[in-house]
Amino acid sequence: MRMLASVSQRLHHVHISPLPPWLDAGRLLGPEPFTFREIEPGALEAHAELSPHAAAELATRLRGLGVDGRPLRIDVTPPLGRALVRAARLAEARARRELTPGFVQHGVRVDEEGRFSLTPEALALELGRRAAGLRVLDVCCGSGGNSIGFARAGCDVTAIELDPERAADARHNAKVYGVAERVQVLTGDARVISTSIEADLVFIDPPWGRDYDKKAMRLSDLTLLGELFTLCDRFAQIWIKLPASFATEDLPGFEPEAVFGAANGDARRIKFLLLRR
Repeated sequence: MRMLASVSQRLHHVHISPLPPWLDAGRLLGPEPFTFREIEPGALEAHAELSPHAAAELATRLRGLGVDGRPLRIDVTPPLGRALVRAARLAEARARRELTPGFVQHGVRVDEEGRFSLTPEALALELGRRAAGLRVLDVCCGSGGNSIGFARAGCDVTAIELDPERAADARHNAKVYGVAERVQVLTGDARVISTSIEADLVFIDPPWGRDYDKKAMRLSDLTLLGELFTLCDRFAQIWIKLPASFATEDLPGFEPEAVFGAANGDARRIKFLLLRR
């Protein structure tokens, strides 16, 4: 019995790569003492010796994901046992019950797409604080989550939404949050409307779709983004919200940042990439 207990507690060697140098890897990987080495230009490998539980939790959380256009590779030696993997998957499912919420006010309206694409309220408000006082153009505004975050931070916002029902939801939700006087929602094609609007900052949140590639995405996968970016290149500041798997090299000249969740269940999960110029 003592031998079995000793084996179950032996450390696992964990290697994770490739990680971009700009990523807050400590936030993604956790408090364990990782060391890093460059494996190629622009790519790091993280290494640590972890307990069986910690190794299983980390491997389960990162499996099937990618960052900056490249799938993450997680190598664990010795291999994790089935019982450890099952326990880690169960813990992962439980953690997903406590994610950063979208809107928190009662009475808001959100359609099915908004339920999975809406920027969580706490994160939208933080983005707003960074832009405080600026005139913001929010293209593809959806249900208005980002627009409301900017407006609550004192920005005057012009929001554009192609779908009339979502545009109506955005107007309604701005009223619920008491910022309707700061948010003008226009219904129509942002590729047309944006050409006549002046602003200090344009915020682009292109639709990804529920089934977007979580391992690697390119600019060619987001046709609308390419068109909007060309039209919005005239603005002094451009912020773009993208999935963690997006290849940032496809939009050179931007400063990338991984934005993590604010709740316990997603504090170590990248909710989206923010590219700023």
